[in-house]
Amino acid sequence: MAAAIPIHVLALGASTPIGRSAWASAAAVRAGISGFRQHPYMLDTAGEPMRVAAAPWLDIDLVGVDRLEALLVEAVDQVLEPLGGLREATLRVALALGLPGTRPGLADDLPAQLGERLAKRHARAIGARALFPCGHASALLGLDAALRKLQLDELDACIVAGVDSYLEPQTLEWLEACDQLHGAGPLNNAWGFIPGEGAGAVLIGNPRALAALGAQAAPLGLVLGSGSAFEPKSIKSQRVCIGEGLTEVLRATLAALPQGERVSDIYCDMNGEPYRADEFGFAGLRVGESFTSLSDFVAPADCWGDVGAASGPLQLVLAVAANAKGYAHGKAALAWASSESGERAAVLLSAGS
Repeated sequence: MAAAIPIHVLALGASTPIGRSAWASAAAVRAGISGFRQHPYMLDTAGEPMRVAAAPWLDIDLVGVDRLEALLVEAVDQVLEPLGGLREATLRVALALGLPGTRPGLADDLPAQLGERLAKRHARAIGARALFPCGHASALLGLDAALRKLQLDELDACIVAGVDSYLEPQTLEWLEACDQLHGAGPLNNAWGFIPGEGAGAVLIGNPRALAALGAQAAPLGLVLGSGSAFEPKSIKSQRVCIGEGLTEVLRATLAALPQGERVSDIYCDMNGEPYRADEFGFAGLRVGESFTSLSDFVAPADCWGDVGAASGPLQLVLAVAANAKGYAHGKAALAWASSESGERAAVLLSAGS
């Protein structure tokens, strides 16, 4: 959907293997710094240590909801800083949280546990919350839902966040069994991905939120539009994906592009798997006229690994940072993400304030 009233990006937060803040993580990606390292005890089928991108300040034995909470609270705390002493009565603030979907290594009640912990920690600042447990596209789906609430004047601001970690031993074994774990051994998949972890968050708000925050939060950009769709030919369906779901999402999102403008910067969750590259290739053929260059995209998985449900907000962090620091190619940036379960989502940003 297109934003009928101005929706501002007001704050950023991140916690990744290459930085413990939004600006540090963005600078590291800009510099091409890699957070890859050998797992201290997990071996692949070739007998080699598994390659992962792990947050170096967290003990490798910290697992489950505790690990996700440790990653997430740092990112959320960063975007809550501008809210300062404002109470819920001053601004109607909600949380849209993207989380991993069901998979080996994660407890079935993990979304509920994490949502409750965050609600207790930030009960004073955050009112309603909505959880989107469907992996890569989850947080951008949350932003799409939040944008509708903001347009209907049911919210003043929303924290859009996502967190994930593929480092659970059972999850790593599952990835290798699915032939998705990247490795160079004779029994491994050179076209798999590096399991990563991280959390990202952005605070978006309407003009009332911008006015209430005053000097505490300078506008960092505008959310022009968003979109969501479903791709039935998912990666594990054994069906050939020709990007129909992603095409639908991109067309819906690009409808908000100002007349005469093109998208200059693309941020995505491609991670080295051919499925994702093929999907974008097919979709790009259908919407290419809206971009200055489809091949000039940023896929930060080569720095912090595949970060799953944290992908969307971390891509937005990179887009906003590029505009703020002056190395974006133009004003309009698009972020998109594809969940393994079929969900697709995208967001269009502008550098304007």
